[in-house]
Amino acid sequence: MTNRSDSGSISNIFGAFFEAWLVRQEHFLDELLSAQQRINEARDEDLRDLVYRVLLHYQQYYDEKSRIAQRDVFLVFSPPWFTSFERSLLWIAGYKPGLAFRLLTESVPDLCDGQRVRMGRLMEETRVEERALNDKLAKIHESVAAPPLVDVARRYGRFANGEIVEEDVAIDELKSALESVLANSNFLRTTMATKLVDMLSSAQAVRFLAAVAQFQLKIRSLGLERDADEQRELNGGGGGKSPIGNW
Repeated sequence: MTNRSDSGSISNIFGAFFEAWLVRQEHFLDELLSAQQRINEARDEDLRDLVYRVLLHYQQYYDEKSRIAQRDVFLVFSPPWFTSFERSLLWIAGYKPGLAFRLLTESVPDLCDGQRVRMGRLMEETRVEERALNDKLAKIHESVAAPPLVDVARRYGRFANGEIVEEDVAIDELKSALESVLANSNFLRTTMATKLVDMLSSAQAVRFLAAVAQFQLKIRSLGLERDADEQRELNGGGGGKSPIGNW
């Protein structure tokens, strides 16, 4: 059972983790950009070590998000630690895996023919998995709107001191279904990213991971600017929103 107080505590815990994670993300971006500038002088093992540490950094994020989802999966699907702009871009509580291919082609134009063939196969595999997860999520949405689930929720859900008390088998099944879709989407993201990096040279992987970090931090920055502008407007301060620009 998760009430608003519990959700607030969970949100604060992950929010603090996420802010610290973003600080480390900025540090890794600095390392990646520095390595990119001296790519011809850098040792391959040093570049591979950096790539490994960056991938581990992302894995830590997904591990922590999985722990939070086990406590409150609904919170993860509408994460308050993200800005409104970031939330508008989410697909199953994260960025769509296919986005990585766009970032790769933009940041690593020197792919050889063999790499392009492998990337094309992986892209198609990823699209198939994305469609399958979309179908599963659509079925979950249909089950939520179906009269039996609504009736059961009304029968077993009750308000206590303004909080919704969850003691419904159907709600538990809904949580389980969402947790499964979330876990599968996170697995798709991490395995796809690992396969992409594995098909790249060390120098290419550095450029790709730098592009990913720059994209994520840019979206974060734009989201914070937009939220600040909206808050100023609500407070009567005026001021327009910053354009998205080329991101």
